[in-house]
Amino acid sequence: MKRRQKQDKMKLIWSPETASKAYFDTVKSCELNKDSGVAELISAMAAGWKAKLIVETWQRGGAIATSVGLAVASRHGGGRHICIVPDEESRADYIAAMEKAYMSSQVVVGEAEVVVESLEGIDFLVVDCRQNDSTRVLRVEKLGQRGAVLVCKNANSRAATDFRWQSVVDDESRIVRSMFLPVGKGLDIVHVAARGSSGAARKGESRWIKRIDRESGEEFVIRK
Repeated sequence: MKRRQKQDKMKLIWSPETASKAYFDTVKSCELNKDSGVAELISAMAAGWKAKLIVETWQRGGAIATSVGLAVASRHGGGRHICIVPDEESRADYIAAMEKAYMSSQVVVGEAEVVVESLEGIDFLVVDCRQNDSTRVLRVEKLGQRGAVLVCKNANSRAATDFRWQSVVDDESRIVRSMFLPVGKGLDIVHVAARGSSGAARKGESRWIKRIDRESGEEFVIRK
């Protein structure tokens, strides 16, 4: 039993109750009364996994709902929410928008790639595929020992690219599951296993990778 408890502390554990609370609080905070959207879904995921370090990138003029959802998630999961913005003007706009929603988060000004590389133990990372540096940001993140969830929003914008999650996840990490959800303008999500978890592929080993054609919905399994 003690061994099982120790293993659980070393990996992300899903909490449906926490996810539900964050979901409904995000709906209230964003005053959303329509079908499930990006903000509520991302908030529920971050809270459900009880992420301790939640990081996102944001640019001036971008939607604030996702940030509100992540702030809600950090409160329910007992974590910390950091938003990276490129300049002081974006910082001012972001803080004003969050205050209007009665929310606050830590804001860091700088190049997203540089800031993310300086952060240790990211549990939950959200990037915008419309930003040119989104792939570079994903390549430099330092994931937590418990594993992590990486989310690309507005993923429809890169539908024609040759992006693969395995190209941005290091060889020491194992992809548990990846999926594309037609929510908003597309959400591309991957769950990375805890470091040293059983079944993790070693460098040089082949691995089976599942891909889904976004147009036909057909599933392919290939060996890499």
